[in-house]
Amino acid sequence: MLHQVKNQKGFTLIELMIVVAIVGILAAIAIPNFLNYQAKSQQAEAKANLGSIFTNMTAYSAENATGFTGGGTTQIGFATSGTPRYTYTITGQLVDTFLATATGALGRVVGDVWTINQTKTLTDVDPGSFTS
Repeated sequence: MLHQVKNQKGFTLIELMIVVAIVGILAAIAIPNFLNYQAKSQQAEAKANLGSIFTNMTAYSAENATGFTGGGTTQIGFATSGTPRYTYTITGQLVDTFLATATGALGRVVGDVWTINQTKTLTDVDPGSFTS
């Protein structure tokens, strides 16, 4: 009977505890990094859409001598598709004095604010506005 116990294969409790500890340490490192990369990818929506707003505002100004009357982004032909994570507003009357703002409303970017102005300067209003 003693011979059967020695030939049994398997993991000891200590070996299993070490594996669980290693997996826990790896998760503690990987999850915050993943969340930060996820937020940065969601910020790409704001950057791309603000670039589109800039282009549309420039085209609108070239076609309309009266300037932008503040009717919103649809007035200049800009619209988002799907479920946008940011809301977009435009202030200013003319292409040479406008400021477009993207404000995070969904996902990891709630409270994140980006702007673009008439010189195509893209600015993160508060670089620490969201945390990973």
